Formats: sequence, structure tokens, C-alpha cells
Amino acid sequence: MTSTSPRLNYQTARFVISAPKLAQCPADDGVEIAFAGRSNAGKSSAINALTQQKALARTSKTPGRTQLINFFALENDERRRLVDLPGYGYAKVPEAMKKEWQSHLADYLRRRYSLAGLILLMDVRHPLSDFDVQLLELADDRQLPVHILLTKADKLKQGPAKASLQQVKRQLAEWEDLVSVQLFSSLKRQGLDQAYAVMDRWMASR
Repeated sequence: MTSTSPRLNYQTARFVISAPKLAQCPADDGVEIAFAGRSNAGKSSAINALTQQKALARTSKTPGRTQLINFFALENDERRRLVDLPGYGYAKVPEAMKKEWQSHLADYLRRRYSLAGLILLMDVRHPLSDFDVQLLELADDRQLPVHILLTKADKLKQGPAKASLQQVKRQLAEWEDLVSVQLFSSLKRQGLDQAYAVMDRWMASR
């Protein structure tokens, strides 16, 4: 699939602000695409690969370090944004803090008007955790489109990777009008064009 709009220059992404909760996020106008996923799904690496920057989103050997909602502006236009949401489900933090992060995450997904779509990252070897399904249900509640990146596809041979892709598609058949799925590898730069096509379409939707 190719985008009908000119590809945005995602390399221009620059950090704007970090917010601990919805009330402290930038003004809710324009259009933004959010990235979410378990803390060990490779979310930061995927954002860096898509923006062709080495350290726009901070990666860590300790999953779960992203505790804030991080906003990045595109093409010197703060009305077009990428958003790095807190990782969930794995971080070695107190349970109360983990629940607070998840509460802010849900609040953002439910109430953020400028959110045009959600990129949901899952390790291709361990897709559709309980937390992943909860996010899909939240997106379904507000009819928010979701594009799933099955990350770390380079960790599997082509056959098993495609089998995982087909299995996820079958399991999400009830949401096929809202949810699309692809294989992705930050390391091998696999799947970038397919992801860009979806992101371009969402950015042009408002």
C-alpha cells in the first residue's frame, strides 16, 4: 500500500516536551500519532528507526524507563506530532506506580482529540499480551485506528515470522476494520515503507 499524500519528513522530528499526565500535554489541536507497547517490545528503537535518528527516543538496557508522555514535533510544525507513550507491563517499578502510568496512558487514549492513530508495538515472538488487548479495546471504544508493528522480526526466520503475522491477523479478525498488522525490524530496517504509508495517511486525515 502506498500513501496518497506526500511523505512527511519524519527525520525532522524534534523533542518538544515530556508530560506526566494528560493535563500537562501540549494543546489538543493538530494531529498526532502515538506509539505504545510493552516495555521490552522495542518501542524506542522503532521510533528512532522511523525518524532515522539514533537517540530521539531514549533506549535503555532496563525496559520501562519511559515514564512520561513524550512529544516530538515534525517539520517545525508543533501541530504535527509523534508521541512516545509510557511502556507498560514489564518495568521493575512498584505496582502503584505501574498502575498510575497505565491510568495516564488510558486517559490519553480516551480523551486526546488530536490523536489520529496508534502504533502498537509487540515482539513478534510474544504478541497479544493482556496489556496489548486492553489497549486494542480502548482504541475500539473510540474507533481509533491501530497499526501493529510486530517488532524484532529479524529474530525469527522468514517462515515463523510470517506464521506469527498470520496468527495475529486471525486473532484480530473482529477488529480488521480498525487494525492493521505488519512485520518490523529496527535493526534490519524492515517494514519502514509500510509503516510510513500508514503514518502519512493518518497525518493527512485531519
